[in-house]
Amino acid sequence: MLAIPLESHAQEVEESESIEETNPEPLESLPKNPRKATILSAILPGAGQVYNGKAWKVPIIYAGFMTDIYFIQFNNRRYQVFRDALFASDNDEPTIFPNLNREALVRNVDYWRRNRDLTILFLAVIYGLNLIDANVDAHLSGFDISDDLVLVIEPQHETLLAQTQQVGLSIKLKF
Repeated sequence: MLAIPLESHAQEVEESESIEETNPEPLESLPKNPRKATILSAILPGAGQVYNGKAWKVPIIYAGFMTDIYFIQFNNRRYQVFRDALFASDNDEPTIFPNLNREALVRNVDYWRRNRDLTILFLAVIYGLNLIDANVDAHLSGFDISDDLVLVIEPQHETLLAQTQQVGLSIKLKF
C-alpha cells in the first residue's frame, strides 16, 4: 500500500475583510431595485412600471383590470337572473324564462357562476402578471443592449466540390 503525505493550508482571512465585501449583493449593482418595483406595483398596480421607466404599460394594465371587472359584473348579473328564476321555479312561481325547465335553469346558474368565478380568478392573474412584469423589468434594467449587436441575414453562394454549387441564406450575429 502506497502512502502519500498530504498537507493542507487554510487561507487566513483578516478580520477587517468581511464576506459582504468579497461577495457584493447582485441587486445593488442594478440601476433599478426589483424589490422596490414589486412593492410599488403591489401597492398601486402600474407604479412599478412607472418606477422602471415603462409608463406606457400602465394603460394596458388598467385596461385589463377594467375589462375583467366589466366581465365579472356581467357574469354576476346573469348568474343572479338565473338564480332568481330557479328560486321562483322551485316555489312554483312564474319565471322570466317560461320555456326553460328546472334542469336548464340549474345548468345556466352553474354556467354563469363558473364564468364569474373564472373572471375573478383572471383578475388575480392580471394582478400577479403586473407584479412579475415590474420585478423582471427591474432585473433587466441593468442588461446592456449595445449598438454593436447586429443580426445580418444575407445570401450565401459557395462552390463545393468540382462544379457543385450551393446557394442559401447566412445568418450572422456580430458582437
